[in-house]
Amino acid sequence: MVPYIDVMLVLLVIFMITAPLLKEGVKVDLPAAGAKPVDPEFLARHQPLIVTIDSRGRLYVNFGPDQDKPASEATVSARTAALLRRDPETPILVRADTTVPYGTVVRAMVLLQHAGAAKVGFLTDPVRPAPRGQANGAGNGAG
Repeated sequence: MVPYIDVMLVLLVIFMITAPLLKEGVKVDLPAAGAKPVDPEFLARHQPLIVTIDSRGRLYVNFGPDQDKPASEATVSARTAALLRRDPETPILVRADTTVPYGTVVRAMVLLQHAGAAKVGFLTDPVRPAPRGQANGAGNGAG
C-alpha cells in the first residue's frame, strides 16, 4: 500500500508543476529546432515572460490581465518594462507561429529590446528524428 501512495504523491507533484504550462490559450504552430533548452532550475526561480505572435501577427503577453486577448505594442512594452524593473533576470521568450513573416518577429524583438530586454529567446518544438529508412529525405525507392 505504501509504494502506491509514493507513486500517487510523485504524480501529484508532476501534475502540479505541468498544469500551469498547459494553460496557454493561443494556438501557435511552433517551428522545430534542435536548440538547447533553458536551465529548468533557472526557470523555477524566474517565471519567463512569453510574447506570443499568432498566425495573424497579433501579440499576446503572459503577464497581466487578459492574457488570452491580443495586446497592443504599447501594452506589451509597458508590461515587459514593469516586469523587468521588478526582476531584471526575467527570461524573455518569443513564441511565434511558423507562418508569421520575419519582419513581424523582428518588430516584436525590437519592441522588447526598447522595453529593456537585454536578451530574447525563442520557443520552438523539438526536432523529431526521421523515421528509419527516410533519413535525409530518402524515400522508399524501388530497386
